Amino acid sequence: MDTDRFDRAIATIVTRNHENHGIGTLAEKSVHAVVKLYMESDEDYHETPIDGYVADIFRDDRVIEIQTRAFEKLRGKLKTFLPNYHVTVVYPIPANKTLCWVDPDSGEIVERRKSNKHGTPQMIFSELYAIKPFLTDPNLSIVILLIDMEEMKLLDGYGPTKKKRATKYDRLPLRLVEEIHLDCPDDYRMLIPIELEHFTSAEFAKATGIYKEEGTTAMQILNELGVVERVDRTKKGYIYEVI
Repeated sequence: MDTDRFDRAIATIVTRNHENHGIGTLAEKSVHAVVKLYMESDEDYHETPIDGYVADIFRDDRVIEIQTRAFEKLRGKLKTFLPNYHVTVVYPIPANKTLCWVDPDSGEIVERRKSNKHGTPQMIFSELYAIKPFLTDPNLSIVILLIDMEEMKLLDGYGPTKKKRATKYDRLPLRLVEEIHLDCPDDYRMLIPIELEHFTSAEFAKATGIYKEEGTTAMQILNELGVVERVDRTKKGYIYEVI
């Protein structure tokens, strides 16, 4: 993790957006742009056409894809790239979020408030399910970036406050909090809290701050990766332990 490099990437993208774009006309969302510049500072290697696709980054036979959501969109690229290249999928997660309401005419931030929701690395499991068949491929790595962010929403919605169904405009990274690398199935053990010994998916979800349904998905993935195994079944569901 290089927080100085991340801060430089933020400064570059913020300056570029202010100089070249106005409200509602961003060419690329800020989180994606900052993370791409953080992962590869030489922009000559950005947006590179290979094998019928455009890779976010391609350098030295290594592909880096930044995916903020919808991992199912990666399946075609992974199927094509993995036999020939090492692929790293980078997933940014809001660690702490400040909600900012923006006047759509002036671009001025008129209200700020901190969200009481906090991101955790385990939130990635709901996305990983879409690429589950690829997770054991030795050419695939996953990088989780926990980032403090400001989420910009335009005051263009319904109701007296104009906040109902308002447009989500952009998310601005503020600080890199943590960087986690998952290069092989064994690395996924670091996503299991050390205090959990025999546990259900619901107990895993509670311990890691994710929804119960996400806990079920996490256990399915960890079980298939050979990281946990089912050792019992009760009225509460399967009991798992780390292998």
